[in-house]
Amino acid sequence: MTYAPFPLVEIAGGPYERGVAYGRAAVERIRRSVRLYADQMADMGFSWAEVRGIAAGADCAFEEVALVNCRTEVVQIGERRAAGRGTKDGCTGVIVLPEASRDGRLIHAQNWDWKPECVDTAVVLRIRRADGPDLLTFTEAGGLARSGFNAAGLAISANYLESDRDFRELGIPLPLIRRKVLESAHLADAIRLVATTPKSISNNMMLSTAEGFGIDFECAPDEAFALYPEGGLLVHANHWVGAIPLSKLKETGVDSVPDSYYRDYRVRQHLKARIGGITPDDVKAALFDDFAAPYAVCRPPQHDGPSRRSSISATVAMIVMQPALGRMQIAPMPALQRDFTSYTLEMDRPRSRELP
Repeated sequence: MTYAPFPLVEIAGGPYERGVAYGRAAVERIRRSVRLYADQMADMGFSWAEVRGIAAGADCAFEEVALVNCRTEVVQIGERRAAGRGTKDGCTGVIVLPEASRDGRLIHAQNWDWKPECVDTAVVLRIRRADGPDLLTFTEAGGLARSGFNAAGLAISANYLESDRDFRELGIPLPLIRRKVLESAHLADAIRLVATTPKSISNNMMLSTAEGFGIDFECAPDEAFALYPEGGLLVHANHWVGAIPLSKLKETGVDSVPDSYYRDYRVRQHLKARIGGITPDDVKAALFDDFAAPYAVCRPPQHDGPSRRSSISATVAMIVMQPALGRMQIAPMPALQRDFTSYTLEMDRPRSRELP
């Protein structure tokens, strides 16, 4: 089976004008995104009673596009009130530092595990900005950002986490934090945004720079805990890893993603054997791992009922980024086909470095 590449949407101008252009260019996919999460909330027993620009361009209500950008928080609230029914984000993320790669360039990659329907609702967004670095991001249509990098060489990806601190207070929706990171011109600013911005829910965010550094933040709503590369590698799935956070909070998400414990191990072991010579193809091979399928690193779509809306988590996309080259490669539904499409961004200046 083959899937069409995710469409590239390129926008420029002021924030509102960019939003209108985005909405118009991705109108059908945005409407599918809105229907997907409106239907999910209805299934849980709830009635369906630059974001304003996106809504105007797609001829959607502002609240509908806000739902797409707040869907992680809103869906989790709905699941709690509906006794846990629903799908959890998965995701396995990887950062390979220059000293661990064959060509001395950083690689930042992720499998995005979510609803199979999202293979028809995601886009690649290239944003030309006059007030900061241009950026390239893979995201759900109507969303502000998910995985991506900018012309300054900063990259971000994120993974689902859960803890007993979730929803004690209201915070900034996760896509807005990711977007602000991609609008940053300096790594220190990106780190500040991730580490100090209050959130409603837990989340794991992986940051890197083409200059040759990567860091992982396991984020509770009110506190962030840093994990550093080991042997030039960072790998993270969907369970808490750091000893400090595990001494301070309770892990509450493992019942829905128990496979997380072997997914990150499998990827790490595959890449550890190749440290010093890791290539993008090696990263892809690690993320294609099908051990313990269907609950594998790379998982095919399945259904737990007659409706498409009842689909359980699948690997919707594999994203492999090389920020120093301004290159992002994406394969839709990689458990079923392995065709990658390349998307590019012109970088501000050379960012890679050769290490002795």
